[in-house]
Amino acid sequence: MPLAIIRCSRDEPELNTFMEMHQIRYFLAVSQLLNFTRAAEDCNVAQPSLTRAIKLLEAELGGDLFRRERNHTHLTEFGRSMLPLLEQCYDSAISAKRLATSYKKGVAESLILALSHTVSMDLIAAPIAELVRTFPRLELKLVRGQAGEVMEYLKKGEATFAIAGPLEESWNRLDAWPLFSEAFCALLPPNHPLAQEPKIRLSDLAETPLITRPYCEHTGEFDGLLRQLNLVPGSRHGAASDTDAIRMVKAELGAVVLPRSAAPSGGVSIASIDGFDLERRLILYGVSGRERSPAATAFMKLLRARDWASGMH
Repeated sequence: MPLAIIRCSRDEPELNTFMEMHQIRYFLAVSQLLNFTRAAEDCNVAQPSLTRAIKLLEAELGGDLFRRERNHTHLTEFGRSMLPLLEQCYDSAISAKRLATSYKKGVAESLILALSHTVSMDLIAAPIAELVRTFPRLELKLVRGQAGEVMEYLKKGEATFAIAGPLEESWNRLDAWPLFSEAFCALLPPNHPLAQEPKIRLSDLAETPLITRPYCEHTGEFDGLLRQLNLVPGSRHGAASDTDAIRMVKAELGAVVLPRSAAPSGGVSIASIDGFDLERRLILYGVSGRERSPAATAFMKLLRARDWASGMH
């Protein structure tokens, strides 16, 4: 996919400089990974091809983008100055291609959301329904992943927005808008000795098998609290999703600690946790400088203006 950049000055005739989009994609991959071998693997291309494409890009731009010193690669000053421009260029081209494809399909707008495994569809069903009523030709796609996967969806332009808890990885182009915070609660089997208690302490679950949620963005904080309280559950069962964790509780395999909004309306006992300071924080993420469609902008405004307390049980 060629991209034409017009470069003009008083002393030069008008020049048409053509860059291939794959050259820019390879440059962005190397600038992120700082390793030509890993960048080639990430782009699914042979390293000599990637290196040759970047050399052609450097020749077209008129300067070295990277400096390679033995096993170390880093951006030159020229490369650092070109990075935000080429990021914006690549994002705009991808957005244009996606919009053109949607028009060919007869769909004026598309919206791709990356959701953490901890985000229940119940939380965003109402805003999505309102959005679709406003944009009846909207094409919506949902993808899921853990924190690192959610970040990659955004970086690669495979998602317009992401909704997740705190992401460990930092990125200077990442926009973040906190949506709400909520308490965690304990789900217990109906026949558990504490099933009728509205409030318990974590220490009360010392003899109860614990169902873990390794996909949760707060897992590290939760495990740290357990260590501080010198709590080592007798056994642990790992769930792959909150749906699985809830079904495991209903099957009397143990107890689980999860966000209050994820608790089901029946089939288990729900208890508040006394002295448990950890809160689940839900955040809307986007990419700074990336063009957003009217539907995407409307969705962002809907989420940020929403009264989340009234939408949770």
